[in-house]
Amino acid sequence: MINIDETSFFVIVGAAALASLFVLFIGRWIPMPVVVVELILGIIIGPQVLGIAEPDEFIAFFAELGLGMLFFFAGFEIDFQRIRGRPLRLAAFGWALSLALAYGIGGVLAAAGIVLSLVYTGSALATTAIGTLLPILRDAGEMRTRFGTYLLGAGAVGEFGPILLITLVLSSQSSLHNAAILIAFVILAVGTAVAAVRSISSTWGLLERTIESSGQAAVRVAVLLVFGMVALAGDLGLDILLGGFVAGIITRLALQGREVVVLESKLTALGYGFFIPFFFIVSGMRFDLDSLVESPGAMAKMVLFFGLFLVVRGTPALLLYRKDLDRRDRLALGFFSATQLPLVVAITTIAVDAGEMRTSTSAALVGAAILSTLVFPLVGLRLRRGRAAADLEELPTDDPDAFAPRAPLPMPA
Repeated sequence: MINIDETSFFVIVGAAALASLFVLFIGRWIPMPVVVVELILGIIIGPQVLGIAEPDEFIAFFAELGLGMLFFFAGFEIDFQRIRGRPLRLAAFGWALSLALAYGIGGVLAAAGIVLSLVYTGSALATTAIGTLLPILRDAGEMRTRFGTYLLGAGAVGEFGPILLITLVLSSQSSLHNAAILIAFVILAVGTAVAAVRSISSTWGLLERTIESSGQAAVRVAVLLVFGMVALAGDLGLDILLGGFVAGIITRLALQGREVVVLESKLTALGYGFFIPFFFIVSGMRFDLDSLVESPGAMAKMVLFFGLFLVVRGTPALLLYRKDLDRRDRLALGFFSATQLPLVVAITTIAVDAGEMRTSTSAALVGAAILSTLVFPLVGLRLRRGRAAADLEELPTDDPDAFAPRAPLPMPA
């Protein structure tokens, strides 16, 4: 039997509600991401500050579910019809450049004795938290802009690429073994996707009628798919991030071309209203604050990593998108792409468990990722202020070449 700490569970639920209310209040002046507040509250209520809540097995289980839901939404928001072509190609080239920069920098840091492993440190530097950015982008009206398309492409590759790295390279199993397991998972996922698309085609009308009833069949089927793919990935020895991400992609493909605003709203309420806050608050509770504040070297590394996030993920935005975006939008793309968190937490956890990273380095990377989530989206939104509406008006609805290269926009006076 699992012992349940009802007090800790209640405190975490209360912290999630408080975070939302705080952002609602402060958002009138500063558009602060709610995940940052959740992380900070997790640190405060956790064992290293107030000590009024601890992540037991039951709470850790909910945090894992929240992580799966977070990556479900990251996969669900990837509209391959929309980002195919140039946005996806630029994103792939950009991430490859980021990975080369990250491993080169990681090698220098390892040679200087600052970090233990260039692979783990470099992999953590080359991520993008598109799942974390989605609520911010949606609230800012960027999800249907031309800029948003390029950002979705960069975020999709910047999140999926590191997930594959975790699966194939960073796991304790051999790369050949992991590749075979990954192929088996992909085959099962493709079969699930085909079955889902065919089933939805014939049963969508029936499922749609339950959305406003107590049956909620459409919502329950979507949740079943999320946790089913997460469980499958876990049983195969793959990371649950991959399961949630693939479940989101399958759901997007199955619902392609259908009006699913109400279903999306319900899934968003379920994920961001309950499960996902557990992941961020528990991540804050597990954050090794002592290792960070007790070591001047760790604090210096945190500042260093904060800057390196921008160098590694921002450089491709400035160099590769010159024919597609003006300088201000390229800067905004760089800041958004450099926003990191969930994958940094996952990679550093794996690295510490494998003995390839010091706890102080892990704390510095996670601390830098928290800062990036707080600072970089605000800068990106500032750079994009007043541009979303104009960008949306330029977005054709029936032109297959809507996102073909065009002349850069003139710089504002």
